[in-house]
Amino acid sequence: MSIRIAIIGAGIMGADHARIVAEDLPGANLQVVCDASPERAQKVARDCGATDVATDPVETIQRSDVDAVLIASPDETHAPLSLAAIEAGKPVLCEKPLSQSSKECLDVIDAEVSRGRQFVQLGFMRRFDPSYRDMKASLDDGSLGRAIMMHNFHRNVEAPANFTGQMAITNSAPHEFDIARFILGADHTAISVFQPGGVDASTTGAPVFMVLETDKGQLVNIEINNNAAYGYDVRGELVGEKGSIFLNVSAPTRQNGALMVYERYAPDWRPRFAEAYRLQNKAFLHFVRTGKFPAVASDAWDGYCTARVAEAGVEALQKGQRITIGRAEKPALYNR
Repeated sequence: MSIRIAIIGAGIMGADHARIVAEDLPGANLQVVCDASPERAQKVARDCGATDVATDPVETIQRSDVDAVLIASPDETHAPLSLAAIEAGKPVLCEKPLSQSSKECLDVIDAEVSRGRQFVQLGFMRRFDPSYRDMKASLDDGSLGRAIMMHNFHRNVEAPANFTGQMAITNSAPHEFDIARFILGADHTAISVFQPGGVDASTTGAPVFMVLETDKGQLVNIEINNNAAYGYDVRGELVGEKGSIFLNVSAPTRQNGALMVYERYAPDWRPRFAEAYRLQNKAFLHFVRTGKFPAVASDAWDGYCTARVAEAGVEALQKGQRITIGRAEKPALYNR
């Protein structure tokens, strides 16, 4: 039986998800595209062959001809719409973050716990990226020995207007927070945040450098530079006692000419993580069909942990101090 999926949000991410559902997920039907802008919803629906369009997200979630929901609307809507999906008893793939408020994340967790099952798969798609999966496998098979450090950098071409150093922590870094937890199998316990001398944290695209400590004694450093100018570039290195593994540059080709070598960077995240998104959405479809939560995917608890790290990171930036990261007690529902 075909799984009927509603896309909430028809912006860049919503349109990309709609294309994946329509073109790369056999057994899925793009049932509804919902957006506050009817024109935007209609364009995505027309391009991707959706059955219907809508403008009210809650009514869309509640429709009897919708089996599952994919949320790609603005960040502040993620937790409320996830709660609406849980209330309707429908699985949901929610783009990150679940919320920038750890309290809102706990509300979603409480709703799932009260129903006795998981509904929310969170869109930390790097867990599905082949290069990060190779990194984790090299740690898990023992070839690197015990993990000691993890280095990460996340660079964008140009920051959007009003994108501050604080937003680099709350909007850009959560992918790094989550993937480090996933690969290391560890929780972050403290965070320190630094900025280059003379940089005003309130300016657009102000870079930040973070050092995190884990409950297994590892150190994780993260550079976020949203005004790198040269291209979209996400890389990392995992250092173990026996060796290290490095994520190569994501340029697919290298050109030689004029006594020089050229590698072209992508302008944004979509080419770099296209396969990760496809595999993530494929796993979500399997979750909807079987009710079995994907072993690799992030869940509401992972969203809460990431929100707590981001909140502590903002505090560390503001106070110029190392901040300890506290967490609520993990419900048994999320023990995988």
